[in-house]
Amino acid sequence: MVRIYTKTGDDGTTGLLYGGRVRKDAAVMQINGAVDEAQAAIGMARAEAVPGSEFDVELVGLERDLYVLMAEVATDEANRDRLVPGASLVTPEMVAALEARIDELLAGFELPAEFVVPGTNRMSACLDVARTVVRRAERLAVTDPVPGSEVVRYLNRLSDLLWTMARWAEGDRHLLARTRPRGAGGTGGVASTDDGGSDDGGSEEAT
Repeated sequence: MVRIYTKTGDDGTTGLLYGGRVRKDAAVMQINGAVDEAQAAIGMARAEAVPGSEFDVELVGLERDLYVLMAEVATDEANRDRLVPGASLVTPEMVAALEARIDELLAGFELPAEFVVPGTNRMSACLDVARTVVRRAERLAVTDPVPGSEVVRYLNRLSDLLWTMARWAEGDRHLLARTRPRGAGGTGGVASTDDGGSDDGGSEEAT
């Protein structure tokens, strides 16, 4: 019988790719833990897509990219020369592909002008959850960046893409955060704003 438990982590440590062990609460494990959560949240969004659809295929690609990223994060710096671009090492091309997809999506619809209240539909809600977890992974990653690594840039662009995909999934039914005060010439419709809003559509500004 195959067992999924090995007992090797019972001492509170976990193994790294290509050797070495670290505590389970080490910085690299905190990053990969957040990325693992983000991958699961993307999976929840994918469960809302039509199987085999373009959206389904795209989300599968993002989930697979995160395996590449987690492999890089889980490698000791002394073994980075053993990483394979695109398989266990995040590449500039992977980052550029996210940017190209963001631009492609933005060419097809008009962005909301201010903060958006998440939850218009299950797809967009799942994407927003994934976006916020990716942001957390990015915050953890910038505390101890590896010179020459594309991990932080990839996480940054991925969060931007997930936000864009969430807004796309909402169609034209964005629920904006700011509403008219009662008695201000309406019954609580959406108010316009001239000071803009976060590009990220949440509590953090996209950069």
